[in-house]
Amino acid sequence: MSDRIRVKLSGGPDWIPIPAVWEVESPETEPNVKILCGNAYEHFDFSGCYSLYGGEQLPIYRWRRRTYVAEQVHPVILEGKFHD
Repeated sequence: MSDRIRVKLSGGPDWIPIPAVWEVESPETEPNVKILCGNAYEHFDFSGCYSLYGGEQLPIYRWRRRTYVAEQVHPVILEGKFHD
C-alpha cells in the first residue's frame, strides 16, 4: 500500500468546519474528495494546481458542491403509481 499524500482544500461555505488539509492516495487515483459534514457531503475536485502550504507543495482541491445524505424512502403505491 502506498503512502497517502496531503492536499490543500480550498473554498466552500465559511460556516462549515472543513479542514484545511486532507489526505488522499494521489490526485491521479483520487481526483475527487467527498467529506461528510453533518447531514451533507462537501465535494472537492483536484484543480491541477499546487500551492505552498506549511512549507510543503500541496495539490489544491477546490470545493465544487454539496449533496445531502439521503434518507431511506419507501415508495408508496397509490392508484397503481409510485409516489415518494
